[in-house]
Amino acid sequence: MALKTKVKINRITNLTDARYCSGMYVDILGFCLEEGSPHYVSPTRFQEITGWISGIDYAAEFTEGDAYTIERLLAEYPGITWIESGDLDTLLQLKSLGKKLIYAVKIEELETILPKIDFFQDQEITLHLTSTNKSISIDNESIINIFSSKITLFLGAGITPSNANSLCELPGLFGFALDSGDEIKPGLRDFDQLAAILESLELED
Repeated sequence: MALKTKVKINRITNLTDARYCSGMYVDILGFCLEEGSPHYVSPTRFQEITGWISGIDYAAEFTEGDAYTIERLLAEYPGITWIESGDLDTLLQLKSLGKKLIYAVKIEELETILPKIDFFQDQEITLHLTSTNKSISIDNESIINIFSSKITLFLGAGITPSNANSLCELPGLFGFALDSGDEIKPGLRDFDQLAAILESLELED
């Protein structure tokens, strides 16, 4: 079994989600490493979760944090191959670590960073597009097409079970970034929305 497009699952906090997503052949599991965040995963918890899964990439997710702090934290999280941050300068300072870099940016801000599109390409930076909107407008699609034609891009907004198939066909789009969730109690998780999207993306054998 495989999916029609690459998929990153954001802010994994529990083994239930990790094992389910691994079984659905997603490509990247993201973990928030910022203490104080409701989705923070400690080094011990990270190793407990990742010890049960294999054959998948792990991303360290940050909204804040300087490069020195992030580099120090990564030493406690073996197996991280991606770093995601909403701060571009921080990402550039971490480039020497040899990790793949993801810049989280709101879709509504894409036009303002359009002049940097060649820079992102040269630096091999992947974009993760976020938004509070529940749908993708025609204008959004147009500028997404401009970016995805030149750089690696994850769409992380406006994705539903009913439109996932059409959105994954946007020209040049690298994949989706979908939010994980919290367990109701250990081992019990409401997978309805996430499962419906992933199942809609399954390729038939």
